[in-house]
Amino acid sequence: MNERLKATLFAALMSLASIIFILYYTDADISWELISRVNGWFLFLAVALHVLSWMLYALRLKLLASMAGHQIAFPLSFRCTLASNFLAAITPSSAGGEPLRIKVLADDGMSYGAATAVVISERLLDSIFFLTSLAFFLMVSGFFAGFGLKVGAIFLLFLLAFLAFLRQLIIRPKRVARLMEWIKKKTGNRAIVLSIEREIWLFRDAGIQLVKETMRCLPVLVVMTALIWFSDFLVPSALLAGMAQDPSILLSVTAQNILAIVSLLPLTPGASGIAELGMSYLYSTFVSPALLLPLIVLWRLITYFLNIVVGAAFAGATINGMMKK
Repeated sequence: MNERLKATLFAALMSLASIIFILYYTDADISWELISRVNGWFLFLAVALHVLSWMLYALRLKLLASMAGHQIAFPLSFRCTLASNFLAAITPSSAGGEPLRIKVLADDGMSYGAATAVVISERLLDSIFFLTSLAFFLMVSGFFAGFGLKVGAIFLLFLLAFLAFLRQLIIRPKRVARLMEWIKKKTGNRAIVLSIEREIWLFRDAGIQLVKETMRCLPVLVVMTALIWFSDFLVPSALLAGMAQDPSILLSVTAQNILAIVSLLPLTPGASGIAELGMSYLYSTFVSPALLLPLIVLWRLITYFLNIVVGAAFAGATINGMMKK
């Protein structure tokens, strides 16, 4: 069986198993009649919000690539986003999406170093947004403040460690140069090592250029990143409104922020199981048991399985195109 198909089935089964676990061990109930009675307009709104996040993600990728000195067409950026969403959905910590975006950008004419700098910039923007947004909503809502602060603190430590590494690369390149000289000496100047060294310096150059350009375009990038994630964070509220319930926007967005950070843990493909159980735990405090499981099912169908279904075709075409190059 194709490895990608195995990974997809494994991720889907983990998600399904977690939903069955919630159904069996909690007071949650799944009513297909209730799901069928969800207001169609709000269901459409929930899907539209998620699709909007795809489009905004593609726009941000296009903007960051242009800031690094490379123009990428929006259709290619959008296809790249959908394809990477598929791989992110079947790999732990959503890590499969980044290598694909790097390869697509490189095949379009960017150096691997510059493409890596663009993709890392995406992750940094997302990480900074998660932390600042989480701090704000925890302060305003007070919802799961203790748990949220622990999650945020751990995430902040990892982010600071990564930023410290990037700082060394940019500010003290001689240390990196000495390390590369040592590696080349030990490996006999192998071609692969020389190629990696070249890409490291291209990554550094692109990173410096992106930092300079980011300061100029920072307001646009901040707004775009916020819109990307708030589009997805509002999906559960739209579904609750469709069930004729209080959308609980403040509590829901806070919970989604916590889930977004927890889902980055490299434990299961696409955070399958973690997302469902985490949502059950967080939302059980303000959503009735009768609505909890239908809400989780619809939320995962829109924000996870839709990524798999729509992204699969684009991922297949993109990967097959790469194999031919």
